[in-house]
Amino acid sequence: MICTLNFTVEKNEQRSFLKDAYVTQPFRIIPVGQHKSDAHAYLMIMSSSPGILSGDAYEYFIRVKENARLQLQSQSYQRLFNMEASATQKMQITLEKGSSFFFVPHPVVPHKNSRFTSLNRIDMAEDCVLLMSEIITCGRKHHGEVFEFTSFHNLFEVFHRGRLVLKDNILLQPKENDLQTMGMLETYTHQGTLIFSATTDTPSLPGLSDKIQELLEQETDILGGVSRLQHNGLVVRVLGHGGEQLFTLFQNIQELIWNIPG
Repeated sequence: MICTLNFTVEKNEQRSFLKDAYVTQPFRIIPVGQHKSDAHAYLMIMSSSPGILSGDAYEYFIRVKENARLQLQSQSYQRLFNMEASATQKMQITLEKGSSFFFVPHPVVPHKNSRFTSLNRIDMAEDCVLLMSEIITCGRKHHGEVFEFTSFHNLFEVFHRGRLVLKDNILLQPKENDLQTMGMLETYTHQGTLIFSATTDTPSLPGLSDKIQELLEQETDILGGVSRLQHNGLVVRVLGHGGEQLFTLFQNIQELIWNIPG
């Protein structure tokens, strides 16, 4: 089933708001910022489906217009069910001048024999800020499913002025490559990636890497680090044993950056 979510966030003289939205089953998009004191947009993607099924094709089209700020949330863990074929997800995000887009979704849970490909393209104009993350679990760990999915592929590309400035490519095939061997995930069962990218002319957020490293060091039983990008940005990689711990950590990093003035 082809499932489409297409919406635009705009900013008027007072605040950022949901301007236009088009959705098909099983999606809904709702505002969740009623108790926020700022003038930014807070939206949640909701779904009436229990998860992604064989043959599903999810399509997201998101535009954040000039000077608007959007923090997008997910409803719950994303389950990838047992599949005879495969499923795909495509996300196209367009950030106009001076806009911000933050998205820290819940972890992905690939069930036994699932095959999933996710393609993400972000086009950024000048003075934009982007933060996105992904947490991949080993599967239904408490049901004894540990790396029994067939394939998980995530491609993440960021463009500035039409030029590719960041590419992150993750391909996990546990039936072909043992993910628990030395040099792979070893004893860890969950992995997370958080990407921050800005297209400002001057470096912003001084000391951000050190502040994030301090958050990592406060956690127990994880392995993580921060890498600076060639342009203004960074990547956080974390290995752990639980999705909720990594999700909370990424939420804390998101709030750290979201609440920095300017």
